[in-house]
Amino acid sequence: MTDKTAPGVSRANRRIGWLFSTPALVAGLVVTVYPLIYLLASSVSRSTLGKPFQDFVGGENFATAMADDTFTGGLIRTTMFAIVTALFQVALGLGVALLMRQLTRGQNVIRTLILLPLLTPPVMAAVVWKLVLAPNGGLLNSVLLQLGIVQEPISLLGSPFWAIVMVAIADSWQWTPFVALIIYAGLLALPESVYEAAQIDGAGPWRGFCHITFPMITPALMSVLLIKLIISFKIFDLVYVLTSGGPADSSMLSGFLIFRTALREFNVGYAAAQTLLFVIVVTIVTIPVTIIRKRTRWEQ
Repeated sequence: MTDKTAPGVSRANRRIGWLFSTPALVAGLVVTVYPLIYLLASSVSRSTLGKPFQDFVGGENFATAMADDTFTGGLIRTTMFAIVTALFQVALGLGVALLMRQLTRGQNVIRTLILLPLLTPPVMAAVVWKLVLAPNGGLLNSVLLQLGIVQEPISLLGSPFWAIVMVAIADSWQWTPFVALIIYAGLLALPESVYEAAQIDGAGPWRGFCHITFPMITPALMSVLLIKLIISFKIFDLVYVLTSGGPADSSMLSGFLIFRTALREFNVGYAAAQTLLFVIVVTIVTIPVTIIRKRTRWEQ
């Protein structure tokens, strides 16, 4: 009796499963496949915000983007920004996580304080930093003037060199806590027995870090590095509020440039081609990190 009804019950269960999963599948198609098709179609057409798909232009948008010094310069600048900030924040986050691990008191309070920058919306964080860096009445200039370090207010956001540095500092202020907490969680998962055995063998803190902590935490470091690379490539809010890509395009990163092309110049086709080229660059940069991450996980 059971054997005869089992196939029917199984088919009924599968139908119920498909019935319940259909909304999720439809939603996934709507939010992923449709935008991708629209992006691909826009990139090979002459499209504006009000009149999409006017003419088929083939690879013209891509050729224009590759010949555009502003776009290629933005790609290079964004790549350097993402790599440098991601590496810096992982190194700084590792240091913070190691300090947190050594603390025996006040860990909950410190974790709460560390989370505050991360909980701040990116736009609000950018506004705060813009007020701090303001030439007239800004906190930084007020302190520098009172200490006699400078004789007149300085405009760091108005400097072609310092503008992108200030964006990187603001980004590090906001995202280093995220990196530190992930690494801290990885440190807590390390077995204490290994450290006890190392202490018995006479290994000091530095040798313990180099030969035990760092090799065992490497998979977590590579994972958070990959996440932070992607986040750094996507940066938009800080650039929009702090510098708007200036001065003289010195802080023009790809996310803001594509936004300007699509929603200020209304050239959607060209912006779509820029986006696809940007995705290719992001993929090329993140593939080595992904490979190293997988290898470190296999070695573990």
